[in-house]
Amino acid sequence: MEDISVEWRVRAIRGATTSSENSVEAIAEVVTELLDELEKRNDIDPEMIISATFSVTRDLDAIFPASIARQRPRWANVPLLDVQQMHVEGSLPRCIRFLIHINLPANHSEIYHPYLQGAKNLRPDWSFVS
Repeated sequence: MEDISVEWRVRAIRGATTSSENSVEAIAEVVTELLDELEKRNDIDPEMIISATFSVTRDLDAIFPASIARQRPRWANVPLLDVQQMHVEGSLPRCIRFLIHINLPANHSEIYHPYLQGAKNLRPDWSFVS
């Protein structure tokens, strides 16, 4: 009998975006865009996500990004956490970041880390597949 088992490993995916304003609508729009890009460009199944942590700068408090993620198809059982990012004078305002841990096949080497909107310049080295 042939062994068709798949080797898995935990990978981390980073991403960030910015919101035009501190409103439920604006934050929901950019978080949705960020997660759409994450899923599409990495061809991932949300059920493989171990956990996701969202951080926001102190100027964003209209809604939790995790509550937006939780409404997505197949994200209801993903452990999600929101935190406020440490404030550093002069840092990018209205910024939303995520760190997602996911189980991927060991041979899945390419990861796309989405940096959108005003966050594109935070990690120019990750603006393409790494």
